[in-house]
Amino acid sequence: MPRGGRWPQSLQSGHFTRTRSDRSGVPKGLQLSSSRVGVALLLALCVLIANAYWLRMGVPVAVEDAHAARMACVSYAPYRLPGETPFDPGQRVARARIEEDLAALSRRFDCVRTYSVSAGLDVVPEIARAHGMKVLLGIWLSRTDSDNQKELAHGIEVANANRDVVRAVIVGNEVLLRGELPEQTLAAHIRRVGAATGLPVTYADVWEFWLKYPSVAPAVSFITIHILPYWEDEPVAVADAVAHVREIRARMQAAFPGRELLIGETGWPSEGRQRRGAVPSLVNEARFMREFLNWAQPAGVEYNLIEAFDQPWKRELEGTVGGYWGIYDRDLQEKFALAGPVIEEARWFDGVIAGLVGALLMVAAGLGLWRLRAAGLIGLMAAGDAIGATLFAQWRHIGQANRTVSEWILTSTLQALAVLTAIILAGELARWFDRQRDPILPLPLSSGLRALRAAGALIGMTRFAWLFIVGLMNLLLLFDGRYRDFPLLLCAAPIVGFFLCAAARGFPGVVRAAIEERLLAWWLIASALLVVAFELPSNLCADLWAGFACLLAASVLVSRAHGVGVGKADTRQ
Repeated sequence: MPRGGRWPQSLQSGHFTRTRSDRSGVPKGLQLSSSRVGVALLLALCVLIANAYWLRMGVPVAVEDAHAARMACVSYAPYRLPGETPFDPGQRVARARIEEDLAALSRRFDCVRTYSVSAGLDVVPEIARAHGMKVLLGIWLSRTDSDNQKELAHGIEVANANRDVVRAVIVGNEVLLRGELPEQTLAAHIRRVGAATGLPVTYADVWEFWLKYPSVAPAVSFITIHILPYWEDEPVAVADAVAHVREIRARMQAAFPGRELLIGETGWPSEGRQRRGAVPSLVNEARFMREFLNWAQPAGVEYNLIEAFDQPWKRELEGTVGGYWGIYDRDLQEKFALAGPVIEEARWFDGVIAGLVGALLMVAAGLGLWRLRAAGLIGLMAAGDAIGATLFAQWRHIGQANRTVSEWILTSTLQALAVLTAIILAGELARWFDRQRDPILPLPLSSGLRALRAAGALIGMTRFAWLFIVGLMNLLLLFDGRYRDFPLLLCAAPIVGFFLCAAARGFPGVVRAAIEERLLAWWLIASALLVVAFELPSNLCADLWAGFACLLAASVLVSRAHGVGVGKADTRQ
């Protein structure tokens, strides 16, 4: 708050005009100017990028065709509908559901792998027999011995009752990875099942844990390894993913000479956050599957793909990406064919339509609320198109990512804030294009109660909110980022809007940002660079996110005290 207790009248209103001298005390020559052509080109670029995003989603991508129409085996868990989860102790899968699922899978697969015999899954071998399929029967092990004893006893019973269908029994899945059992106890459980059934027995884990615990190998009939290029500690891009699988399999053969190997899980996700160079997408999932099949089947490699269906419950454990490893979607529809071009989003044109609707709504607002002329309406139309296309993409992402009611409430609230912010800033730019006035100057939160009644207070509070949101997101990405998406689509429209308004007012600005805003802005820059360093520049999402964070910081930091500043403003009225 300036000495004298009052802000200049121009700052109380939030407006700054380009007169020779005004009562705010800004001397002649210090008023701001900015190139409308430059800002218009930046806005046009935003429209181009927003629509190009959707157009690219609809382009058919040529991917190597798979040579075979059938596949060997696939991981099967029936929890494909929202609200279904294996963590619900009272849930039991209906027999009709399993019959429906296996009827669909039998058209493509010769075998299914299960992970448990509890919750109704003990009927899988019986139903698989009716569809001419084999089963890799899973027995789930955890840290709770009483649960393990029940599961083991029932698994032995099911295996012995379906010896003609059960190819092998998989005793435990990634127990060593989760650190839930010592290797000696695990090996004892495996030997117990082998002795009780006389069937081949194995244990399934990520390949590194077989190297870390080789003492388990003598207990199994063959070694089952998981090779997931996306989830590697050093993620592998899809272009190198099949070569990586080949390399790891060869390494495991060298580590366990003479032992039979089964690739128990391999696949690629169709949605979710990018990890370094590993990009989840439908096109990349199709590419990995086709290339893998073209290598594995002619080479006689034993494999099981992960997984049959997209499963929403896995998002709770692994973020968005966890729910999208299915070859089929949750409605039993194949997500891609094994031959022909692949389209990332069949409904891509909805995004283009959303942009056009946004443009029309903004023009209607411009005519009704602000009475704009041609220049302002054209600017508003462009902003509305970019906002509509971008926020529709974010709404699509919300549907893919959200798992709980609380998440829906949070993300919907943030989406509403993004829409409100974008509309306000688009209106400011439109009036600037129309030469009515410069965009309102955001007033800092530290301005005092009188200033908070000014026209710039709402924009100032909104800008501070986005500084806080982006700063908090950077903190989470740095310390808990493995399963977090980059909120690019959510923040894009507000951030670009703040930057374009700052550019329209001109650099340098007229009021220096408050200390809390400058500290947040510097944090955005520093943390964004750290995010890029952790993800490596090969992660385009991390690079774009860092760029957006720096744009928001720039809209604050480029302003300098220039004749009028916090604590130094002229108080003449």
